[in-house]
Amino acid sequence: MRAVRRTVTAAATVAALTAITACTAKSDAKDGDAIQVTAADSKCETSTKSVPAGHVTLKIENKGSKATEVEIVFPDDRIVSEKENIGPGTKYTLTAEVKAGSYEIACRPGMKGHGVRQKLTVTGSGKVAQRDPRLDKAVADYREYAQEQADATLPLVETFVKAVKDGDMEAAKKAYAPSRLGWERTEPIAESFGDIDPKTDTRADGLVAGQKWTGWHRLEKALWEDKKVGDEEKTLADQLVTDLKDWQKRVGKAEITPTSMANGAKELLDEVATGKVTGEEDRYSHTDLSDFKGNVEGAQKAYELLKPVASKNDSALTTELDKQFAGLNTLLDKYRSDKNSYDFISYDKVTKGQRKELSDAVNALAEPLSKLAAAVVK
Repeated sequence: MRAVRRTVTAAATVAALTAITACTAKSDAKDGDAIQVTAADSKCETSTKSVPAGHVTLKIENKGSKATEVEIVFPDDRIVSEKENIGPGTKYTLTAEVKAGSYEIACRPGMKGHGVRQKLTVTGSGKVAQRDPRLDKAVADYREYAQEQADATLPLVETFVKAVKDGDMEAAKKAYAPSRLGWERTEPIAESFGDIDPKTDTRADGLVAGQKWTGWHRLEKALWEDKKVGDEEKTLADQLVTDLKDWQKRVGKAEITPTSMANGAKELLDEVATGKVTGEEDRYSHTDLSDFKGNVEGAQKAYELLKPVASKNDSALTTELDKQFAGLNTLLDKYRSDKNSYDFISYDKVTKGQRKELSDAVNALAEPLSKLAAAVVK
């Protein structure tokens, strides 16, 4: 794939996006118009196979015995929108924006594998609606932010990789967490491509049958648990750079909409709740709080870009989100040397009571953040 460095200005991008989306058909689905998605351990049932282009709502219910993930995907497996960690017996409403075309709705029991899928055809019919131009600017600015984060990540990863290949264990450990920040801030973009995240950010318990373990966490284990770096690890270090360069090239081509930004912000909080707060993400290095902060910063960036429209539509929601973001950031500041540093204490030093306090703050933010997508499409 040829490297293409984005040089288009945000203003030009806005103009292009406006031309594409100004005539998007809007289907603000009430319960009767929403796509009912019933997920179980071996099935994925949907109430309709065709909807008009625009904003669509999935009313998801997991009737299985495992946590599931529900995605709207393109035929090539790029993700339009998704919701992970829908627990057994729980429901979730996902708002997404889709253009005319062919898609699939995928339910992934246990959040592994290809999943069970249903076809979805999106047509160009429906009521024409003019979108607030501020949303087009939000998308353009977020695309630029994601590219900036990818561009800034590569030199940090190369520093980490050089230390690994030099056998300088202490330097590699020091470079590990900083190399992940840009990725953690924009992880929903990387996950939308489908193939990059499994190669770079999979934990040992997230591997599927036949998958080779590669990426950051494989190297993390070598540094902190195995305490040795051999030829295999050096090869994997080079592969990490290659895979992240692929990510860097593709960021500018990601499918981004206002609703995917809002849903992505919520997904980043879910990442915190299911990996960072539990200590599972960086289980060998215990650098979870750095990743935690990156996720929160990425979620807050998406929110701040959408806030002008969300505030107009639901001022009470944005007031609550401002409060909860501030509270969580203040809490995180307790665990680093100063608020401008990403030098957090080792997560194994965080007590059970402190972890619960962090978890409660994440949940207090996640609940109103789940309403952001609906607020930007009112």
